[in-house]
Amino acid sequence: MAEPARKDSILSVLKSIVQEVNQIPRLTDALFRLAERVKQTMGVDSCSIYLADYAAQAFVLKATDGLAPDAVELVKIGFSEGLIGLVGQREEPLNIQDAPNHPRFKHYPEVKEENYHAFLGTPIIHQRKVLGVITMQQSAKRKFSEDEEAFLVTLAAQIALEISNAETRGALNPSAGMYVGNLQKNVRGVPGSPGLAMGVGYSPHAAYTLATWIVKQSDKTQQEIEYYRRGVEQTRAHVEVLSQRLEGQVPDDVRAIFQLYHQLLDANSLGREVEAKIREGWDAASSLKLVVEAYAARFEAMDDPYMRERAIDIVDLSNRILVNILQIISGDKDVVNSGFPSQQSILVAEEVSAPMLAEFPKEFLAGIISIRGSNNSHAAILARAMGVPAVMGCQNVSPTLLEKKDILLDGYAGEVIVSPEKAIKAEFSQLIKEEQVLSERIEREADKPSESEDGCSINLLVNAGLAAEIETAVHSGKVGIGLYRTEIPFMMRERFPSESEQVELYRNVLLAAPEREIVMRTLDVGGDKPLPYFPITEENPFLGWRGIRLTLDHPEIFLVQVRAMLRASIGLKNLSIMLPMISSVGEVNEARRLVEQAFFEVEEEALVKGEKLYRPRLGIMLEVPSVLYQLPQLARKVDFFSVGSNDLTQYLLAVDRNNTRVASLYNSYHPAVLSALYDIARQAAEQNIPVSICGEIAGEPGGAILLMGMGYRKLSMNAFNLRKINWVIRNVKLTEAQTLLQDALSSDSYEEVFNHINQYLEVKGLGGLVRAGS
Repeated sequence: MAEPARKDSILSVLKSIVQEVNQIPRLTDALFRLAERVKQTMGVDSCSIYLADYAAQAFVLKATDGLAPDAVELVKIGFSEGLIGLVGQREEPLNIQDAPNHPRFKHYPEVKEENYHAFLGTPIIHQRKVLGVITMQQSAKRKFSEDEEAFLVTLAAQIALEISNAETRGALNPSAGMYVGNLQKNVRGVPGSPGLAMGVGYSPHAAYTLATWIVKQSDKTQQEIEYYRRGVEQTRAHVEVLSQRLEGQVPDDVRAIFQLYHQLLDANSLGREVEAKIREGWDAASSLKLVVEAYAARFEAMDDPYMRERAIDIVDLSNRILVNILQIISGDKDVVNSGFPSQQSILVAEEVSAPMLAEFPKEFLAGIISIRGSNNSHAAILARAMGVPAVMGCQNVSPTLLEKKDILLDGYAGEVIVSPEKAIKAEFSQLIKEEQVLSERIEREADKPSESEDGCSINLLVNAGLAAEIETAVHSGKVGIGLYRTEIPFMMRERFPSESEQVELYRNVLLAAPEREIVMRTLDVGGDKPLPYFPITEENPFLGWRGIRLTLDHPEIFLVQVRAMLRASIGLKNLSIMLPMISSVGEVNEARRLVEQAFFEVEEEALVKGEKLYRPRLGIMLEVPSVLYQLPQLARKVDFFSVGSNDLTQYLLAVDRNNTRVASLYNSYHPAVLSALYDIARQAAEQNIPVSICGEIAGEPGGAILLMGMGYRKLSMNAFNLRKINWVIRNVKLTEAQTLLQDALSSDSYEEVFNHINQYLEVKGLGGLVRAGS
């Protein structure tokens, strides 16, 4: 018997095994190598891996070194049978000195394990789901040591993610070595745009991208600068063509997403830094790569999902510049593949961008699948405006594995069904017909007031970023802005924007809806959203130097921004200023003092010019739990409250919703979160102070009904939800919402809350808003 690995070498052995196994593309080959390495390393007589087949309710022997090789794929042990089934049931290790005499031992003659006595099995678990069991066996009668048990448990935890990923890949591509009983496979993602779609997967392929470009140096500085500038101009012209192609398909303000691309193409954005790199001795393409990848890395590292999605825009635009540069240099017009399908298709890409979507022939675009990205991406915003169903963030699936496959796409649930059975396909087709009927009913009532059946009026507002015309439709000034994120212009520059630059930006936003309230949030950066020219490094950015904490520590930044807002509002009465991340009354007092200082300065300047400056309303975001216990004191200091339910949920539940390991615990329908929201509404009413809410829950049918029942009368949401929420409000009663709220507050879990909501929506004939069908 070989000597087991020493305790001091266990960690290095584990790393070595995991790294080697991860390099093997076929799962079957990887599992056999895993069994071989474990047997060799631990000095045991056998190591075997069983994977769960939930359709057959059994563990299937997938790989072994020590049992009969012929038994692989043939031996299936029921979930409630034998020692393997017991490990799966208990979801913990099982260490037995003499396995054949254990009451749960079941003999399988095919595996030929008669000579083995010692048994150690541990479950392979990923996100609370048992994926399989890994075992070690020995002919001697003995208990495995604590070190051996710890080794196997640690190994099982480390290989669980790889097995989970491989199951998805293998089901889509049987040649990857996975056992596939039924070729139909469900892939989960994030709902990007509601709706149902059927089509064949299509994945566009670019010959050159920044990711694959190898950097090169050049001493022809002026020529490289010329290449870059010509590439930018060609890209600018192409982006304009794509924007015009969407004319009549989406509202002009949504189509203005392409203005972001024009801003990025401006010499003051990427251009200046790219040309600086060229002067350092890099060629045009390499300079572009170096600058853009640095920008993209900063955006991708941010917590704010809207900010992270901007990395997709920057990379997509820059890939287009790269292709144009290479075409200019080589004269080759086929650098990028421009072929498109001629049938109903599902556009599939690693990162679907707005221009990619605009290029695709609309008559053949049935749906969208983006492997990366979220519902904050510009592709998702455009998809919603175009009425095209979309699923984002389908991790662990390659676009090439979905190409040319029959696909059913559910944009409500964020689910993709690949190679569906005929019965499922027929049922899905019927649901699509029902959905169309429901959509037509909502559209017919789109311009009617948001008032419940028993006369409760709700003010619907939009959340906006960059500029009102960039990502939201303000409907010709009929809808106000409940949250305008001012931080993006700060992040798109290599320095703090000047007061004049901010004035111009804010003036355009205020004029987009001059008769409606525009709530501008002061700079909310720092910690998880650092500025490229103002880096901040922290171990825990969620609890760090961000929002009002940062700007109060730098009053020169705060004052310039507030002065810009005030100057932009001269002659207008629709400006409201909102302070983020407030956690104490003291912060409000200090911010008020600075706002007053800025107001008197700007008012004096306006009077000299004969202009009128109206005093803005000042409010705070309620997103830090501490303020829930100081609402009466805060109400005396400000004009309004606005609940940031996303961060409030995150802080109340101690969950980072961007951490995939705990993201499933994040839910704004948690009874504790609902109780907090209800308490805020009641206290605001007692203090006679207006309160709105601008988190995701406000844009969801069930959430809007519960919030109405709590007493919220101003809901701010992404623009694509406006029509849907308006229709919901018009088809419910306030008294019913209040009854539903009591059921939700008395629930034990968010699952129970969802059950109450779904039952109510079905009774009201509104179930089609949260599921497929009508």
